[in-house]
Amino acid sequence: MMELSYRVATHKDIKAIREIANKTWFVTYEPILGKEQPKFMFDEIYSEEALAKQMDDGQTFILQFLGEDVVAFASYSIKKDEEITYKLNKLYLNPDFQGGGYGKKLISVVEENVKALGAKILDLNVNRYNKARFFYEKVGFEIIKEEDIPFGEYWMNDYVMRKVLS
Repeated sequence: MMELSYRVATHKDIKAIREIANKTWFVTYEPILGKEQPKFMFDEIYSEEALAKQMDDGQTFILQFLGEDVVAFASYSIKKDEEITYKLNKLYLNPDFQGGGYGKKLISVVEENVKALGAKILDLNVNRYNKARFFYEKVGFEIIKEEDIPFGEYWMNDYVMRKVLS
């Protein structure tokens, strides 16, 4: 069995991040949002320039490797004005590997990393119709509120989920 390993991503890893995002983004969001909104959002969030800016602005990206291959990534950052609360900004796993426990292992790595930085709470946003919500509930997150966020001419209709870290 190949080993899982992890490391913090750098600008050199942006292409790998985009590949995983591209494999998961459209199959996840087109059934929920149609074709135009996911394309617009992907171009805004996952262009090479946007990812570089996110890294430069304080998002930490973690890559998950199975052997030599990147199979998933997550990113997190401290929430503004809240030194004990971090936000899981992204967690995407190559669909070919979903259901194998990789996502659960990746979220555990994120939790350990943010706890080491002093976090007591990890928040995330998930589209209200995204089945990933059930994964997050399984790993201990609870819905704390609904949020509707303008994004260009579109809206993101999200649940805000929270996990108190022990």
